[in-house]
Amino acid sequence: MKLKICGMRENPLEMLPLAPDYLGFILWEPSPRYFTGKMPEIPAGIKTVGVFVDAPLGEVVERTREYGLSAIQLHGSESPGYCRRLRELTREGDAPPEIIKAFGLGGDFVFPDLEPYADPCDLFLFDSRGPLPGGNGFGFDWSLLGAYPLEKPFLLSGGIGPDSVGKLRDFFRSPASAHCIGLDVNSRFEKRPGLKDVGALKKFKALVYGGQKSRTDE
Repeated sequence: MKLKICGMRENPLEMLPLAPDYLGFILWEPSPRYFTGKMPEIPAGIKTVGVFVDAPLGEVVERTREYGLSAIQLHGSESPGYCRRLRELTREGDAPPEIIKAFGLGGDFVFPDLEPYADPCDLFLFDSRGPLPGGNGFGFDWSLLGAYPLEKPFLLSGGIGPDSVGKLRDFFRSPASAHCIGLDVNSRFEKRPGLKDVGALKKFKALVYGGQKSRTDE
């Protein structure tokens, strides 16, 4: 089971001993976790993710190259055509960046609408709907994912915090988790926006991830 810690700004290097699979850097200026400056030195085994919200394609490509991003997370209303074009523009090199498309889920979400995204995207991320594209601190009804009809793997996000351990264990035992390969955590593991609580994250990882094998490695 993979772990993505998002909203890196003030202490990304303190995350390294936790060995997350992904570290997310929000490149959307209105966010209180907006990242600026030089990308820190992150070991090759941890993927750096740039999080964009309806940004012009040229800006995404430029910042992906500038920061040497391993993955691009699209957290707005980007179309399947946008994703396809982004794939084309970032395809060069031996290890092109992963494309992660985020969706806010609610009771009226129509899963068949995801089908056009399956080919140009490597991974989906399912989040809660809120006033901001992400980092709102509350979740959604995970049982909705029981109706997920595709085989595209996804990350679960939205309101996951230190008190989510029991609920997550129940989710992992349910059919709704069949294609879930990891978790995305952010605002509920913070001392303030952009400053992560290392101790809380360490405890959470030990409780949730202890002894688990990544589904992508099975």
